[in-house]
Amino acid sequence: MPHFTVQIREEELDGKTEPKLIRALTDAVGAVYGERLRSVAVVDLFGVPRGRHGIGGVPTEENAPAITLSMREGALNHPEFENAPARLISSITDAVVEVFGESVRKQVSVGIVGVPAGRSGVGGEVV
Repeated sequence: MPHFTVQIREEELDGKTEPKLIRALTDAVGAVYGERLRSVAVVDLFGVPRGRHGIGGVPTEENAPAITLSMREGALNHPEFENAPARLISSITDAVVEVFGESVRKQVSVGIVGVPAGRSGVGGEVV
């Protein structure tokens, strides 16, 4: 199950942006893996208060979304999905740009975490 964790400036979360960002990120994973994974994608948005984000050791006021995608390691290296990590990074970045505009592209950071088989679960069951 793909799980997005997004840290973004609190001011960017205005009640209208959240549904757009959730949809765009879900569509980004669907663009790489298709409807099957799109339908189980989870997106959590966390607002970061002003002054609590920095780049290069310096606090910044720029909108600089930090996105972590956690998913099964096997899906990242599956032969059916060639270059999946690179495609995901590109697709996720494009999704954020779709919501916030081109000016944010250079500030978007994406990290992909591969979870080994047997180390994730839903409802108390290992999946």
